[in-house]
Amino acid sequence: MSQRRRRRCLCCKELFAPDPRSRYHQRFCSKAGCQKASKALSQARWRAKPENQDHWRGPEQVERVRAWRKAHPEYWKKESSQAVGTLQEDCSAQPPVAQQLKPELVRAPLQEDCFTQHPLILGLISMLTTSTLQEDIDSTRRRLIARGHEILGMVPATRLKAHEQKTPGSGAPAPTPAPV
Repeated sequence: MSQRRRRRCLCCKELFAPDPRSRYHQRFCSKAGCQKASKALSQARWRAKPENQDHWRGPEQVERVRAWRKAHPEYWKKESSQAVGTLQEDCSAQPPVAQQLKPELVRAPLQEDCFTQHPLILGLISMLTTSTLQEDIDSTRRRLIARGHEILGMVPATRLKAHEQKTPGSGAPAPTPAPV
């Protein structure tokens, strides 16, 4: 590949490599201040042309703006859709149902339990743990469910087992699988 020629920015006077698609006419670098200066220069050039001197001026344009404002009287007073309601308020509208986990239930074998989960959940957990081992995914899944139950107040202060407290992404080495 050929090396791109560098050019001096008209605003900050530093060398920059112009974008290959606009290398013949790019005169400003990509810094925010330089882009602002580029836009100001471009607008000044446009306004300096005789045919653009009276653009958006005159009685027709004044009447156009008045008609639009009359058709949209409450435009400036509208509340933004983000201020109407937040996710946190919507989430707390439902009271949590108190439910106890029953530890005496027999758990399904890991192979069957792991593959009944939604692929999206499995993928997210494997990315969080940086592991594709079923044991890691299953222990993380159980910890996430317990944490969710704690947040919703469904299980009173559930404590995790000591070996489940470390996640492979937190610096603890992932367990090495046994040879087949």
